[in-house]
Amino acid sequence: MTGETRILQPGEIEAPAGEIPYLKLPGRDLFARRAGRFGQLSGGHPLEEYLAFLALIADAQQAALDRFAPLPLPAPGDQALCRDHGMPLLAARTWSRDPAWLEGLTTILRQMGEASLPEAAREAIAGLLRASAAGLEQRADRILAGDLAGTSPRELPLVAAGLQVYWVQMASSLGEQAFGRAQETGVCPVCGSFPVAGVVRSGGNAHGLRYLCCSLCSSQWHLVRVTCSSCTSNGGISYYNLEGSNGAVKAESCDDCGSYLKLLYLEKDSRMEPVADDLATLALDLLMDGMGKMRPPNLLFHPGGTSPAADTNRAPGA
Repeated sequence: MTGETRILQPGEIEAPAGEIPYLKLPGRDLFARRAGRFGQLSGGHPLEEYLAFLALIADAQQAALDRFAPLPLPAPGDQALCRDHGMPLLAARTWSRDPAWLEGLTTILRQMGEASLPEAAREAIAGLLRASAAGLEQRADRILAGDLAGTSPRELPLVAAGLQVYWVQMASSLGEQAFGRAQETGVCPVCGSFPVAGVVRSGGNAHGLRYLCCSLCSSQWHLVRVTCSSCTSNGGISYYNLEGSNGAVKAESCDDCGSYLKLLYLEKDSRMEPVADDLATLALDLLMDGMGKMRPPNLLFHPGGTSPAADTNRAPGA
């Protein structure tokens, strides 16, 4: 692993021409693009089986999103209130979920059940299809509260996949004008979740700008570079990447709070997708963990394993 430390003055961090767009909502083809990226990454990868499994999940997510019926959405007055006070309109921990999210989850599970999967994975899918609505809601509550360790590693990526589809459906239906700037810069202005990774864009007016990508709804919001996404410090920021890599993925580490977040530099590889490329670079997480650094979760990855090759993290039941 190689590291570097940069100290910039605030005016040197970003100076784009024109107004910086703050928020970008996920497109309706989000999961199709993610499935394609998982497929690209899986071939010859040490975690090939796991990444291929996640490609199947993303493909099933796209099918569920394509079939999603219109949902009840916040009234204009509620939208204005949240914008005025910097609150996430679709706050994950407090939003009253519509039962339609369970229909999306069922679509995912049934499509996954038709795939060729390890027996343990098939058992997990069958178990979720048999579970009561109350039991599934309890699992969802734990995931949205950040209790990933308290969730079955075989069930986590499946239930989380259903939740992601539901929040993407709501966010994309509302449009960017419904949301304001979050009072807390390190959480998603749409749903209040933590970022899974950051993206440094390439091309156009957004060239060189850093956006954080939400782990739940995949919305992206602007945060000035060389700023810790956890504590907003811009001192003691260091960057690390794996030796021999092209530097397309780096870990931005903060000495003040001991956290880190991966940054994806699209100028190096325009095909990258935050959730997929985060999971394809777990070796970098292992190195950062060895330094005692912490990060926000990826909802498709169970934190129980100490190695990306551990059974619980290769694929459910693999």
